[in-house]
Amino acid sequence: MSMPTPRPPHGTAPSATTGTTPGAVAGGGNRSAGPRADGTPADGLPFPPGFVWGAATSAYQIEGAAKEDGRGESIWDTFSHTPGRTRNGDTGDVAADHYHRYAEDLDLMRDLGLHSYRFSISWPRVQADGTGAPNQRGLDFYRRLVDGLRERGIAPMATLYHWDLPQALQDGGGWESRDVAQRFADYAEIVFRALGDRVPVWLTVNEPKTVVQNGYLEGHHAPGRQDPDAAYLVAHHLHLAHGLAVAAHRATGTGRIGPALNLHPCYPADDSPEAARAARLYDGYENRLYLDPILTGRYPQDVLDDLGPGSRLARGIRDGDLATISAPVDLLAVQYYTPYYVTADGTTTPRWPTSQAPWQQIYPDGMYDILTRVSRDYGPIPLTVTENGLPSPDTLGADGTVDDTGRITFLRDHLAAVHRAVAAGVPLESYHVWSLLDNFEWDAGYDERWGLVYVDYQTQRRVLKRSAHWYRQVIAANGI
Repeated sequence: MSMPTPRPPHGTAPSATTGTTPGAVAGGGNRSAGPRADGTPADGLPFPPGFVWGAATSAYQIEGAAKEDGRGESIWDTFSHTPGRTRNGDTGDVAADHYHRYAEDLDLMRDLGLHSYRFSISWPRVQADGTGAPNQRGLDFYRRLVDGLRERGIAPMATLYHWDLPQALQDGGGWESRDVAQRFADYAEIVFRALGDRVPVWLTVNEPKTVVQNGYLEGHHAPGRQDPDAAYLVAHHLHLAHGLAVAAHRATGTGRIGPALNLHPCYPADDSPEAARAARLYDGYENRLYLDPILTGRYPQDVLDDLGPGSRLARGIRDGDLATISAPVDLLAVQYYTPYYVTADGTTTPRWPTSQAPWQQIYPDGMYDILTRVSRDYGPIPLTVTENGLPSPDTLGADGTVDDTGRITFLRDHLAAVHRAVAAGVPLESYHVWSLLDNFEWDAGYDERWGLVYVDYQTQRRVLKRSAHWYRQVIAANGI
């Protein structure tokens, strides 16, 4: 999932903000009691026929088997094993042990009625050091996973990069090195050739913004840097990697492809012109820096001006890069967790209650705002929601159940906002809950549980939470 960091370096910009300050109550959106006992939507919010319901995970967060079957070391192996980097010193060495228990997890997905499963492929499991011949044992695992999904009537949606860069590539400069973008394209081609006839939807790079902000500005994600100038060069190389992977995919001629971007509406914290200008620039760093190059072939000028002509981003753009980056995509994956409210001095202020994750304000109408904004500003590109959820301190009761009613409320209210967006004409095809399983939550370790399915990490027992039973009814009813 995403852990946004509201810390873009910025000052002011001359243009007005996108959107207006909303006035809904905390936890707003349309309330629903969920489906009736017969499976019909209780509040009459049916989704269009053929709407796709899914759930999502990522490789390092669930797979475990960190040193098995030829898998190489990733930057998250290194980072999580560095003292003080993760809560309780937790690592993804075992995680939810999905590598060994994938068949059980596939049966859970089938029993939930999922139509789609969004997962990621571990680059170091396919190429231990990020280059050279593929590791066949790694590819075979993903082939078994994909075939198991198809056998159960679940469409695979595969993400090529969810932050687990091979450590050998990091040792050579990581995403600061332009060469890594080409290495990513080589890796993508290997995966496309191995699995392309089995996977209908591919996602290239997951949340490049989180890599930039958390990995290179704040330093609390791998590789743990705090270098703003490097951060935005990294953004460019991640975009270039995306574009090169799209080109590699087009050469194979199978399936659809697009990026996965975490987008967060940025509202002025008050009615002043200064707050409007600051919110506009904040939006540039949060959203347009990632949307614009991919969908319009240019970087937002206000962000380039703010960074300055001597920035490593400006100096890193070469002739032809933006044409590569903006090659047409088939869909855009949107991930929504929180809004930001921006003050006149460019800082943020909270407006709504937060979840267990202190950075996450619970504001369902932000989902409506960001989906309609993307369609309004970038045209009718097909959209999919590939992450939306919240953590809660779930516990396994003496009766063997997990009562996560807060998650049900969260999902219901966000799905009501999604329904409004679809009714407003947003071409949204599918929705994926984050996440299917409790998992390793990056620097938060295992303290935050985001899953529909409870994982007892001592025994690896899986237990459907109350939210999982509720979501199964939503899928069966195709509505809330």
